[in-house]
Order: sequence, then C-alpha cells, then structure tokens
Amino acid sequence: MLLKIGELARLTGLTVRTLHHYDSIGLLSPSARTQAGYRLYQHGDMDRLHRIMALRRFGLSLAEIANSLARSDLPLSGIVARQIAMLDQQLAQASSLRTRLLVLQAQLEQGQEPELAEWLTTMEQMNMIDKYFTQEEVRQMPMLSDTAVEQEWQALVARVRALMDAGAASASLDAQALGTEWMVKLVRDTSAHPGLFARLNTMHGQEPGMQARTGIDAELMRFVTGAFGASRIALYRPFLDDAEYAYLQANYGQRSGEWPALIAAVRAAMDGQTPADDPAVLALARQWRELFQSYAGKDPATQLKFRQAHQQEPRLLQGSFVTPQMIAYLAPAMARVAQE
Repeated sequence: MLLKIGELARLTGLTVRTLHHYDSIGLLSPSARTQAGYRLYQHGDMDRLHRIMALRRFGLSLAEIANSLARSDLPLSGIVARQIAMLDQQLAQASSLRTRLLVLQAQLEQGQEPELAEWLTTMEQMNMIDKYFTQEEVRQMPMLSDTAVEQEWQALVARVRALMDAGAASASLDAQALGTEWMVKLVRDTSAHPGLFARLNTMHGQEPGMQARTGIDAELMRFVTGAFGASRIALYRPFLDDAEYAYLQANYGQRSGEWPALIAAVRAAMDGQTPADDPAVLALARQWRELFQSYAGKDPATQLKFRQAHQQEPRLLQGSFVTPQMIAYLAPAMARVAQE
C-alpha cells in the first residue's frame, strides 16, 4: 500500500510540512514517487518513521536522531520497549499525583488550610520537568534538584534583571561578566552535558509556567546570550585585523540558536564511539563548518587565526559545552569535509 504525503500526515498526526522537512534533511525520504513527482510512502517507511517519532518524544534533536538511525544496533523492538517504559513511568507519576490529591482533598474536607498555591506550583514544575527529563537526568542537574543551587540561580537572575532594568547594554563589561558567569554555571549545573542543556533550552522556550517561576523569560535570555557573545567577540579581538573583526561583530550570534543541538549531537556520537568517517559524523562536521564560517568567513588565513585563538585563549571554551576531547574527536571528520 502506497500513501501520499497528505494521507501519511493525516494518519500519523504529523504535518505535511514536517514530512517535507524530514525529506529535505535526509531523515525520512519516501520510497517512491509518482510520475508527476509526488512522494509515495510504503510499509517499509513506517519502521523508520516510528523510530523518528519515538526518538523525538525521548527529547532527541533531529541531528541526534539522524546519528541514532545511522547505527545498526538500534532495533525497533528496543525503541518500543523504551516507549513502554516511558509510559509506565508516566502512569506511575499520574498514580502518585492522584494519591497526593486525595490527601489534599481529605485535608480540605477536615477544614485544614494547606498552602495550596505553593504546593500546586511545585507540582506544576515537577510535571513540566518530567516531560523533558528522566528522574536520573534531573539528579544530574543540580539547578533542578538542589535547593541551594536553585537559590544561587535565583540570585543570579535577580542580578541580571537589575542590570537590564538599569538600562545596561548587553555588550557592556558588566553584562559580559554576568553572561560569562551564567554560562559557566550552566555548564557546571547540567553536569557539562550538552544534550541536557539543549533540552533545558527547549523546556524554557516552550513552558511559560517555567519562565514565570524562574524569571528567565525570552527577553532575559536574549540579554544573557548577547552578553556572552560579546565576551567571546572581545576574546577574539587580539587575533584579528580590523576587517576580520568587523565581520565577526556583524555575524557572530546570528545562528547561535543552532549550536546547542549540534554540540549535543556531536557529544552523543562521541559517547557512542561512532567512527569519524561515519556518514552521520561527516554530516555533523559539515554543519559545524557551516556555522563556523557564518561568523569566521571562508578565507583559510582568517580561519587559521580563529584556530590559533582557541589554542592560545582557553577562556573561549568556557561556558560553551565544547571540550578539547570533542574537538579532537571531530577533527578527522572536519579534515575529510575540508577536502570535499
């Protein structure tokens, strides 16, 4: 049975646009096409689509999914087992919540007055976090599991907000210092795991309740990101001439939102010991080169200056989730890509 893209979208709950995107990035290409060029999906495509949809629900980025699908040791039965385990966990959480609500109901019926608003806010936070992280992952993130660390973050958010309210520019020296402090703490309090950081970004972007509770909204994040970017630009300055520096200033940060998922995907490939000549790793290397060139340009002489900057200025890696080990892992793939 062959399905047109509209039929597949309707039957799976996906959008046609999503399926088009999966095709354009090589994640899910249809097995056939009509003479007019329309996409046709068959039974064999469903295995791959199920994997993609399941891995998305596990919180993986599209780059991480591409890397996972490139592995030969990822049977569909294993993915289904993980889905069942996730649903079991959700059922257990729902049962636990029901029990707590019954206790609350009994207290209310006895005329007791628990601090309902705070209690419900806590449950809301727990529910939001459970959508993005397992309990084991939460334990790896002190900013979500350690009260003292949470208080540190509240104080840091207050300091950033005060600087913003005072009218400081994100490129000011005070803002740069706070931006660097923010990112260094973020690396520390997510166990230096870029995959957790990428999902944390997603949670804050998609959950207004989390933004309201933490005070970390889109405006504050733009300020912090801009301040951290300005601090990196300043570190590059001694290595570049005026024209190179002007190009960096004009373009640095334009595509910064693409880096977290890419770094997480490279870390996942490295942890999985995927060979550097694997097609998935080569694809990551091409994306890395493209993002690097977006602010460094394509002149080999200028690019060499950026590499020298990283060799001589260790602060450039602070707060970036990029490690020397990751750079060394990706280097052979980058070398191959450079020859294409």
